[in-house]
Amino acid sequence: MSANRPELSPIRWVPSLYFVQGLQFFVVMLIAGLMFKSMGVPNDQIARWTGLLGLAWAIKPLWSPFLELARSKKLIVVAMQFTGAAGLALMALALQLPMYFAASIAVLFLLAYASATHDIACDGLYMASLDAKQQAAYAGWQGAFFNASKFLTLGGLLVLAGHLEKSVGVFNAWSLIFVLLAVLLALLAAYNAYALPGALNTEHAELTVAGIFGTLKEVVADFLGKPGIWLAILFIVMFRFAEGQVQTIGPLFLIEARDKGGLGLTTEQVGGIYGTAGTAAFLVGSILGGYFTSWLGLKRAMPVLILAMAVPNVVFYYLSVALPSDLWHLGAAISVEMFGYGFGFVGMILYIMQSVAPGRFQTAHYALGSGVMQLGFIFSKTISGDVQMAMGYQDFFLWTIACGVPALLLMFFVRLPSPAKMD
Repeated sequence: MSANRPELSPIRWVPSLYFVQGLQFFVVMLIAGLMFKSMGVPNDQIARWTGLLGLAWAIKPLWSPFLELARSKKLIVVAMQFTGAAGLALMALALQLPMYFAASIAVLFLLAYASATHDIACDGLYMASLDAKQQAAYAGWQGAFFNASKFLTLGGLLVLAGHLEKSVGVFNAWSLIFVLLAVLLALLAAYNAYALPGALNTEHAELTVAGIFGTLKEVVADFLGKPGIWLAILFIVMFRFAEGQVQTIGPLFLIEARDKGGLGLTTEQVGGIYGTAGTAAFLVGSILGGYFTSWLGLKRAMPVLILAMAVPNVVFYYLSVALPSDLWHLGAAISVEMFGYGFGFVGMILYIMQSVAPGRFQTAHYALGSGVMQLGFIFSKTISGDVQMAMGYQDFFLWTIACGVPALLLMFFVRLPSPAKMD
C-alpha cells in the first residue's frame, strides 16, 4: 500500500471498524455463557468466570492513556483485530481438549483484553481521523454496525450453532462456529489494514510514561474529590445490581431443562428470539428512552427509567411462574424485557455524562464513570450464579425485583441536573 494513497471515505471503513468492535465484545460477554450452558457447565461457574472477563472493559481507562505513546492508532487497531482472530482460532482448539473449560476461559481472557485495547484505539482513531461534523454524521453508522454484530452473533451464529449441535455434537458445533468467526475476523482485519486512515499521534510526540502516570494520578484524584462522588458511585453500582444478575441468568433459564425449573429451549430457539425480536426491541427502547429523557430532563425522567430497568426482572419472574411453552408467547415476553432494558439503561449513560463527568477532565471522568458502571455489572454478574443456585429460579427472579429498590431510594439523594441546567 502506497504511503501516498489518498484516504478512503469514512463510509468505507467506519462500518467495518465498529462491526469488529461489537463482534469481539459480544462473543466474550454474550455468546460464551450460552455456549457453556449448552455444554452442561453449572450456572455459578458460568456467571463467575464470564463476569470476571468483563473486568477488561471496566479497567481499560487505566491503560488507555499509555496507548497515546504508540506512533499509530491504526497499528494498534489492526494488531488487536489479528490477535482477536488468532484467539478465536485458539478457542476452536481449546474446546476439543479434556480441560476445555479452563482452556477456554484462558483464551477468552486474551480475547477480552485484546478487545478492550482495540476499543480504546478504535475510538481514538475515529476521533483523530474525523472532524466534529464528520463524527456526528457517521455516529449513526457507528452504532448501527456495532449492533449489527449482535444480530450476527445472537440471531445468526447462535442459531447455526444450535442447528449444528444436532448433527455434529455440541463441542464440534462450537469449534466450527469459532473457526468461522476466526476466518471472518481475519478477513475484516486484512480489509481494515488497507482501508483505515493512517492517523499518527505526532501531536503527542512529547509524551512520556512518567508524564502519563502523573496525569492519570491527577485525573483519578480529581474524580474522587468531586462533591458527592461516593454516593454517586454507590448509585451507579446499585443501578446495575439487579440488571447484572438477570441479564446473566435469564438466558440460562431459557435453556435450562423444564424438570430443573427452566423453559427447556434449544440454543437455536434462544438465538432466534434474542437475535431478532429481542435485539430490535432493545434498539427501539434505547431510542425512545433517549427522546423521553430529552423531553422531560434527566431529573424528572429518572424514576421512570429506574422502573423500566425493573421490567426484565418482572418478566423473568412471570416466565418462571407461568413456564409457557409457546414460542410466540416467549418472543413477546422477551421483547417486553429487552424494550424495558433498552429504555431504562439510557438513564445511567446520561447520569454519568451529565452528573459525574463534567469538570476539568470531562472525557477521562466519563471513562472512569463508565468503568465504575461496568464494575457494578461485573460484581452482580459474578455472584448471580451462586445466588440463583441457592434460591432456585422463581425466588431468584423475585430477589432481583427487590434488588432494584435501593437505586430507586438513592435517586432522591444523588445530584441530578435539573431541566433548566440542561438547556
